[in-house]
Amino acid sequence: MTGYGKAETTINNVKYIVEIRSLNSKAADITLKTPLIPREKEMEVRQLIASRLNRGTIDLFINTEKGAGSTAASTLNKDVLLSYLSQVDDALQGTKWCDAACGEFSAPILTSMLRMGDVFETAKGDFTGECWEQLFGAIKQAVENLNGFRITEGESLRRDITANLESIESYIPRVEEFEQERITAVRQRIDARIEELKVQVDSNRLEQEIIFYIDKLDINEEKVRLRQHCRYFRETMDNEEFPGKKLGFIAQEMGREINTLGSKANLAEIQKIVVKMKAELEKIKEQSMNIL
Repeated sequence: MTGYGKAETTINNVKYIVEIRSLNSKAADITLKTPLIPREKEMEVRQLIASRLNRGTIDLFINTEKGAGSTAASTLNKDVLLSYLSQVDDALQGTKWCDAACGEFSAPILTSMLRMGDVFETAKGDFTGECWEQLFGAIKQAVENLNGFRITEGESLRRDITANLESIESYIPRVEEFEQERITAVRQRIDARIEELKVQVDSNRLEQEIIFYIDKLDINEEKVRLRQHCRYFRETMDNEEFPGKKLGFIAQEMGREINTLGSKANLAEIQKIVVKMKAELEKIKEQSMNIL
């Protein structure tokens, strides 16, 4: 979902530099950080961005560079600057920042005031006809460049997530290797506890209860569902245009199965494998947050 795109165009000897960036977000939060887009054109730009980028915290910037013979894209608002100078002069008389005798300000003070947003006025965009189409074309190109950035990053994410899924799937057979040992360990613990209590028990009834107890600890269903979730996760990545939210839900279901495996494990070796599964799943969840 993160990305950056840039495009340039020259109109009336002024270069317009369009930059757009996006960060993770559950919805499309679009901010046009420029006064150059005419108010009546803002909706058109927003619709373009929303349709092509889907969602994310998206910021659009347009900066200008004047060419030879062009009028200034930004002009100094002298009244605003003088007002600031007067106010600062009153506040800083006699301090190290201001020489009261000559009324001159130090360079840091002047630099700070020149950076105030309203000291320089950027000419509002007066775009009609071909001029607007040219600027809008640059905006489209910047959006497409951002999409290209996203696609490249998405392929990298796909490889990483696929590797994480394969790791989780590879741990399931390792759990199965310890299943018989797990059952034996459960029976031994029960037998040891009965012997410790020194009580007489009905052997047939005991066997029935042990079978019932072991059946409650059966993890076959969890393994089957976990494999299914992994396959479904992969299919969703491959077949859906914007799978991000659904992938998050599938990852939650995978987490439930892995947690149940851990709660039923009753064996240290299986618990260790479950911890490794959780580590891989956590990576998948983090990466899925950046998928549309």
